[in-house]
Amino acid sequence: MQSDQYSYLPILMQLILAVGFVVGTILISGKLGPKRTSEIKDKNFECGIESVGNARIPFSVKYFLVAILFVLFDVEVIFLYPWAVNFKELGMEGMLKMIVFMALLLVGFFYIIKKKALDWE
Repeated sequence: MQSDQYSYLPILMQLILAVGFVVGTILISGKLGPKRTSEIKDKNFECGIESVGNARIPFSVKYFLVAILFVLFDVEVIFLYPWAVNFKELGMEGMLKMIVFMALLLVGFFYIIKKKALDWE
């Protein structure tokens, strides 16, 4: 049992070394780096355009809805890859389960189309 614990020692040493290097680099660069501030440097800057007005403008809920639906359907499509890799081994039972999965996916897709969740206005 103890010999198994000693086999994790190199991993622990590498983790300590990596974390120590990152923390050390951040601390040293913070202490040795230049500290020059000015009004121009402290000004907000975005893509070459001067900031005008309040940055707290609310986004449309449609934006978030489309983003969530994209993630949802993207994750569901990821499940197709393991099924395709193991297609022969799963046989007819795997095929039927995937048909049910795809049917539910299509029902959800047609539901969001019917609710016009993807219409951008």
